Amino acid sequence: MEVKERIMHDKGIDNTLKLLEEGYLFIKNRMDLYNCNIFETHIMGEKAICITGEEACKIFYDEELFQRKGAMPKRVQKTLFGVNAIQGMDDKAHIQRKLFFMSLMTEVHQKELAELFDKEMEASAYKWMNMNEIVLFHEAKNIICKVACFWTGVPLPESDVEKRADDFCSMVDGIGGIGPRYWKGKAARNRTEEWIRGIIEDVRQGKLIVKDDSVLNLMAIHREPDGNQMELPMAAKELINVIRPIVAISTYITFTALAIYEHPECYEELMRGDNNYFEMFVQEVRRYYPFTPFLGARVHKDFVWNQYEFKKGELVLLDVYGMNHDPNIWSNPDEFRPERFKEQKDRKFSFIPQGGGDPGKGHRCPGEGITIEIMKASLNFLVNKIDFEIPEQDASYSLSRIPTLPKSGLIMKNIRKKY
Repeated sequence: MEVKERIMHDKGIDNTLKLLEEGYLFIKNRMDLYNCNIFETHIMGEKAICITGEEACKIFYDEELFQRKGAMPKRVQKTLFGVNAIQGMDDKAHIQRKLFFMSLMTEVHQKELAELFDKEMEASAYKWMNMNEIVLFHEAKNIICKVACFWTGVPLPESDVEKRADDFCSMVDGIGGIGPRYWKGKAARNRTEEWIRGIIEDVRQGKLIVKDDSVLNLMAIHREPDGNQMELPMAAKELINVIRPIVAISTYITFTALAIYEHPECYEELMRGDNNYFEMFVQEVRRYYPFTPFLGARVHKDFVWNQYEFKKGELVLLDVYGMNHDPNIWSNPDEFRPERFKEQKDRKFSFIPQGGGDPGKGHRCPGEGITIEIMKASLNFLVNKIDFEIPEQDASYSLSRIPTLPKSGLIMKNIRKKY
């Protein structure tokens, strides 16, 4: 008990409403206030231990100390990830499922997706030239949904692209909402699972013929470690867990365009088309702009860290947004400065916009490489393949809203191709 008295305790019986009010800054605000890297609070009626920093991240991704099973609220599973899917698995079962996902997202696949995306953006540019204006987020989500389905082998008629893209985005948007936002996300998840189940079933029954090496076929024929075919509902959830994160890159594409607009000092360097600078720029977008607020896990066994006793079963939240803006990790973190990524460092536990640790074994997102390659393709397209104007608009984004996005979706007008 003497050890536990050293930790800071958040005020209030339950701070769920505070979390909804403060959003991405909920944990960081308290870390700054208490000048600490660990504190206790209560969320949705349960004690939660909040941690931050590189050392905290290292223990958070130690699978002997933490597990993901039981950490994710059912409301998140029912909108974003699917119930009992890969994100909530641990140990050998997780490693085997993760290796399967990694095999679908190799460097070759990353480049292939980026090239497909670039071609669709170029084709869309001709259409945009005849429009008064476009909302980039809306266009990007449709394009990337079409690309993701084509790449995986999922048949998607042109007439259904926007509807399916909206559903994938609603799953993401539902995680931070209550009432209508959550219900919309849950309904979108149910519709999408039913749609994908039907497609996988058609493949298994020979009604739909697809390429042997397509993601759709590999998911349809995948067998679990016990030799049994993956159950149809789970196969559908995991195929969605390939497509949905790709569609979610539309948020990063929108923030990439906003970064070009907000930081014109980078434009000249971007026009050189240097791949290394593109890489630094998109990494800075991923650090600077909000995407993942925090991550959750449960204590797997009792242990002590930072003079605090962690007890088995306790909920722990790792502050992702706060770490991306931590002055102990980043010099002048509130400045947008791509050059900070010029120095090659091991950032597995200090830069975690899509999770930390080893992507092949741990819970770091296996699609991180896809995100980076598509972001670089979108950056090159916006800078070197089209001209456009950004009219007056409200492109601000609220850190109290999880997830967040520029309010206007980023309006562009007078789009012209560079020949």
